[in-house]
Amino acid sequence: MKTFIRQSVVILSLLISTLTLAAPQLPMKEPMGGEAFGHSVKPIGNGLYVFRWWVYRNIFLITDDGVIVTDPMNPKAAKLLQSEIRKITDKPVKYVVYSHNHHDHISGGDIFKAQGAKFIGHNNLLKELKDHPSPVIPLPDITFSDSYTLKLGGRTLELSYLGPNHGDSLAVMRLPEEKILFVVDIVTPRRVAFRGMPDFWPDEWVRSLKAIEKMDINYVISGHGPETEPAIDPASVVAEQRIYLEDLMTAVKQAMDSGTHSPDALRQQIKLPKYENWRYYQQWLPMNIERIWAYYHMGW
Repeated sequence: MKTFIRQSVVILSLLISTLTLAAPQLPMKEPMGGEAFGHSVKPIGNGLYVFRWWVYRNIFLITDDGVIVTDPMNPKAAKLLQSEIRKITDKPVKYVVYSHNHHDHISGGDIFKAQGAKFIGHNNLLKELKDHPSPVIPLPDITFSDSYTLKLGGRTLELSYLGPNHGDSLAVMRLPEEKILFVVDIVTPRRVAFRGMPDFWPDEWVRSLKAIEKMDINYVISGHGPETEPAIDPASVVAEQRIYLEDLMTAVKQAMDSGTHSPDALRQQIKLPKYENWRYYQQWLPMNIERIWAYYHMGW
């Protein structure tokens, strides 16, 4: 009897260890890996994957009834993405979800359109693509105004439009079961804002981040990150991004209120040492400063 009990305990311990190893460890600390200008795939768990091409990222979700793909990026990346999906499943891509209108994220979806995939995007995205068409960007088949819930194979992807922030068509995507948010461009962990912040509205950006902070999420997958960054981060990176923007805006406003109105002088004068370890601090902080100068000086 004692031998039986000991054997049972050993078997139970091995089973628990196996299940623990099989379960997704979130957030994942491992970098995305691969060559700097190459591509890689990182499984998150429960059919969710992060695909990286250069410093761009998307997610794809494999369900019982097919695959949901987000931003195809560009024709070259989309072919690599299709190949990586085929290594995992032979299920068809049923939906492609666009995050926003910028061509560097959403080009190349033709190969999924040829398979019969339906494309989803915000109402404003459809208008913008009609105004600025591209032969490698299929127009959305399904559009929405404030929110849209996509269901496939027992899985759910919730799309939310938060108003203008980076352009006027950006949607964030939440997986309610995992409490994971996929967000493009307005949250890039441990990096200052992109160059001169093109098509960003600083005040609306901050407002949108505050709205995201109220969402029921535990983790964030961002639409940008090099091969050295992890695939997924804790939700706290949203607040960190907001605080950076608020610190940046406060520093520029205080300097201007003190009499410095030249953008060249502001670029030289303002330093944010709290963020000196963030990526591109030296190169892009001066550009960030000039964008905020334009916001206060021109109302833009």
